[in-house]
Amino acid sequence: MKYVKLFLELAKIKITFAVMLTTIAGYALAARALNVEMILPVLGLFILSMGSAILNQYQEFDLDLKMERTKKRPIPSGRITPFNALLLSLLVIFSGTALLYFSAGFDAMWLGLLALIWYNAIYTPLKKKTPFAVIPGSVIGALPPLVGWVAGGGELIDIKALMLGFFFFIWQVPHFWLLMLKYGEQYEQANLPSLQRFYSNQHIRWVTFLWTASTAISAMMLPVFKVVQSQITAFAIIFASFALIFSFLKLLKFDEKIAFNPMVYFMKINIFVLMMIILLTVDNFWGLKYIL
Repeated sequence: MKYVKLFLELAKIKITFAVMLTTIAGYALAARALNVEMILPVLGLFILSMGSAILNQYQEFDLDLKMERTKKRPIPSGRITPFNALLLSLLVIFSGTALLYFSAGFDAMWLGLLALIWYNAIYTPLKKKTPFAVIPGSVIGALPPLVGWVAGGGELIDIKALMLGFFFFIWQVPHFWLLMLKYGEQYEQANLPSLQRFYSNQHIRWVTFLWTASTAISAMMLPVFKVVQSQITAFAIIFASFALIFSFLKLLKFDEKIAFNPMVYFMKINIFVLMMIILLTVDNFWGLKYIL
């Protein structure tokens, strides 16, 4: 049990589980069904993303030692050696890649590998250089639902696929910037550039609101481009999107006397995206199709 817990910590199971859910959503939208054929591709991407997360922990264990919120992770805490973590990551990556290839084909496999390369070879080193690394880095979040889309029989060169990927790309920017507002000082302690180095908290809050509003707008584009086809899903997305914008309006008001907790807004946008994943996944089961 101890080793299972260690593996799940290394694999950042909360994040990789969310990645798996977006893959399921992409599959359900393309196939217009949830079936047994999706199990192996989804599992393959899930395993591959866990391998990527383990490799990331290997890459950053020296930085994790310097931050309070990460110093108890498996490698910096000494529960596994860096070398063993690297070997484990390579084994898990190989297993996920093979499963993805044999269950969903070449296109799904290369999209999965692209997500790994983008995360471990581009975003991870880039965030040591600039706090704006999250913008190109957010491409990572757009790829798992596209893996699901391709595995479900969808064409990659399809406006529906592009809009789906765009939504999962754009929401991550305010997600990560809210984290940076919370842990900016710890980032600086680890010699990672934070937004606070360049902008005031007020400016960061304004820009975060704009990205959040853009997230809501990109969500409302999904019914417009027929990514979803049910009236119930469409109305639910529109309602949730306006509710998200309204709940973030307070970010535009800046008063140093009023305490601001970024994690409250962090949870709000996470809940919104979880609702979106559920709505996208069950869209085909509502009926009540609409015509634009």
